Amino acid sequence: MSALAKMAHPALRQWPADPRDALPLALWDADSIAAATGGKASHRFQCAGVEIDSRDVREGDLFFALRGEATDGHRFLDKAFANGAVAAVVDRPVDYPHVLVEDTTAALHALAAAARKRADAVRIGVTGSVGKTGVKEAIFAALERSSRGGAHRSVRSYNNHVGVPLSLSRMPARSRFGVFEMGMNHAGEIAGLTAQVRPHVAVITTIAPAHIENLGSMEAIADAKAEIFGGLVPGGTAVIPADSPHCGQLRAAAQSLGASVVTFGRAADADVRLLDAIPSANGGALVTADLGDTRLCFTVAEPGEHWIANALAVMAAVRAAGGDLGAAGLALAEMGGLKGRGARHRIDTPGGKALLIDESYNANPASMRATLRQLGQTPAGRRIAVLGSMKELGDFAAGFHAQLVEPLAEAQVDFALLVGPEMVALARELGKSANFPLGMAPAFAHCDDTAGAIAVLEDYGITTGDAILVKGSNSVGLGRLVAHFTSREG
Repeated sequence: MSALAKMAHPALRQWPADPRDALPLALWDADSIAAATGGKASHRFQCAGVEIDSRDVREGDLFFALRGEATDGHRFLDKAFANGAVAAVVDRPVDYPHVLVEDTTAALHALAAAARKRADAVRIGVTGSVGKTGVKEAIFAALERSSRGGAHRSVRSYNNHVGVPLSLSRMPARSRFGVFEMGMNHAGEIAGLTAQVRPHVAVITTIAPAHIENLGSMEAIADAKAEIFGGLVPGGTAVIPADSPHCGQLRAAAQSLGASVVTFGRAADADVRLLDAIPSANGGALVTADLGDTRLCFTVAEPGEHWIANALAVMAAVRAAGGDLGAAGLALAEMGGLKGRGARHRIDTPGGKALLIDESYNANPASMRATLRQLGQTPAGRRIAVLGSMKELGDFAAGFHAQLVEPLAEAQVDFALLVGPEMVALARELGKSANFPLGMAPAFAHCDDTAGAIAVLEDYGITTGDAILVKGSNSVGLGRLVAHFTSREG
C-alpha cells in the first residue's frame, strides 16, 4: 500500500472497487464511433454529448447530420460547429472533423446499439397513454439518487424513432440504470423502439383514448402499448395498471412472452397496492402502499390523484430494477412539476398572486379529466380553465370534447376559455345550462387560436387568488399563453 493510501481515511480505503471505474469518462471518441457505425474518422477527437439539432448543440457535442423528408442536416454543419460541435457524423466528406458513413440515420441506430451493449445498465422502458413522461422522470430521479449519479434517461419527450436511438447513444458507459420513454401514434411503432432499448423492466402507465383516431378502439391501443413487452430481455418484468379494464389483456400479452408481471393500483389483487392516500396542504399526498412483503409510507409532492397511481408505478418499477425504495420515496417527495406537464407558477396580480398550472404540452380525454379534477381540489377564489383542442381523436373528437362538460361542472370552474376548432363541441354543451346544478353554467368563451385566447384572458382579468389551468394538445400552442402570463411571475 502506498504512503498516500495509508494516510487515507479507513472508509475511503474500503470504498468498493467497481469495474465501471476503468471505463473512459468521455462519452465517445472517434475510434469507438467509427467502430460502432462502420464509418471512417477524419480526425481523433472525444465528445461529451450527441445532438441532431444544430440549435441545441453545446460545446463538446457530436452532431449527426440526419437527412429528413423536408431538410438535410448537412445544411446546418456551420451552425453546429459555431455552437461548439467537436465533430459530425456525415454521409459525404466535409471540411470539419467528421466520421464518414453511408447513412447517418442508420449510423445513429448503430451507435445506440453500441451504447446499449457497452453499458452494464438496467434499462427501464416506459409507455402509456397518460403520464409516461412524468413517470419516466420520477423513476430516473429515484435511481439517480440511489446510484449517486449513475442513472441516465431520455430527455424531454424524445420517445420516437429518432428520439429513442438518440437517447440511447447519449447513455454513458458507466451508467447503472437507463430510463427510456417510448411513444407511438400507430400500431407497430413501439415494437421497433423496444427492440432498440431491450428493457429489463417495461412499464405501462395507463390505457386511454389517445391516438384512437389511428387505432380505432381501446383494445387496439392496449395491444399497441403491449408491444413494449416484446423487447424485454429474458426474465424481464412487465409493470401494468391493475385498475385498467385492459389489465387482463396486458397481463396475457406479457405472460405470453415469458415476462414476470407486477401490477399496481387500488385493486385488491394489485401487487403494489394503495392502502391510503391523505391529501397534503400543497396538493400532494401522503401515500401508504402494500408491496406484499413490506409496506411503504411516502410523500408524493405532485398534486392530483393521477400522481398517486403514478407513484405506485414508480415504486413497482424501481423495485423490479433493483433500486432503493427509500431513495424513490425521497425523490417523489421532492419532485417538481415539469414544464408543460404540471409546473406551477405564482404570477403577479395587482393585489397579490395567482396560480397558473401549466399542462400545455399534451391532452387526451383521460388527462383532461384528471387535471380538471385537480383544479377542482385546488383552493382558489376563482377557477379558470383554458382548454385547448385534443388531437388525434378522429370521429370520436366531438363526443370526447363534449363530455368535458361533466368534469368542468365537478371542478366548479368559474370561467372556461376554449381554444381550437374541436372545442366548438364543448362550447355547445356549455351553452346548455341544464347540464349544471341550478342551471349555473360557467362563463365561457371560444377562440380559434392562442393569440385570441391571450387577448380574451387579458380582458377577463387575472386577480389575486385565481387558479388557472392551461391544458391542450401541444400543437394548439398554449405554451405561448403560459409564457405570456408567466413573464410576470414573481
